[in-house]
Amino acid sequence: MTQSHQWTGVGRTETGYVRASNQDALALLNDCGVWIVADGMGGHPAGDVAAKTAVAVATERARARASWLHDHPHSAAEFMTDVVTSANRRIHDLMLEQSSLRGMGTTFVALAITPTPIPIAHIAHLGDSRAYLYREGQLKQLTRDHTLVQQLVQRGLIDEATALVHPERHVLTNGLGMGRDMQPELTSIPVTPQDLLVLCSDGLTKMLTDAAIASVLSCANDDPHRACHDLIEEALNRGGEDNVTVIVVASEVSADTAV
Repeated sequence: MTQSHQWTGVGRTETGYVRASNQDALALLNDCGVWIVADGMGGHPAGDVAAKTAVAVATERARARASWLHDHPHSAAEFMTDVVTSANRRIHDLMLEQSSLRGMGTTFVALAITPTPIPIAHIAHLGDSRAYLYREGQLKQLTRDHTLVQQLVQRGLIDEATALVHPERHVLTNGLGMGRDMQPELTSIPVTPQDLLVLCSDGLTKMLTDAAIASVLSCANDDPHRACHDLIEEALNRGGEDNVTVIVVASEVSADTAV
């Protein structure tokens, strides 16, 4: 009898207490080893259309190429780029077809895990929806926010504390729909079966600091269902000022009978 690890995601999205509608979208493609969060741009037309379109097209592309990725795990960057650029082109084309949709856009973060030869987490993102790694009680942000304020931090013009309260902290510099040929930022990192991976919209990070997120995860006892539920509830308890979406991905052990 041998053991194998199957990565499974648990997700939830809530409108919150301030927004009239939910412009977030998510996909749990556990059978493909792919997970997606999109957050329609607030203050822009049809943010919900952009987010739902992005997730639908990305889901279609991921399912169509999942077996290819399984056979070519070292080509994950090509797979992730294709998923994102396909979604972006569809959003761009919709804006050309329907004038009422012009100006729509969405953030996007996707995770794929290739299990062999060792598990590797591959992240593609545009905007300020984030991916985190939680390992041995420590939380690490795997994505870099594509925002005006983050650019100011990188240039040394403001510090991190100022960035947290800056009035333009959610002004995006990249996102799906902001150009015909948008390219995602790609990140890959080895993971272990004891890790948790978190994808979220900024409705979580507006309400919870990284320290607060880590505290919630530490109390979840590596249970992705509890972790996802508790993160959402904590964001709502703190005011729920935006749509909030969370996916928590964890490894499950399955037994395989050796032949």
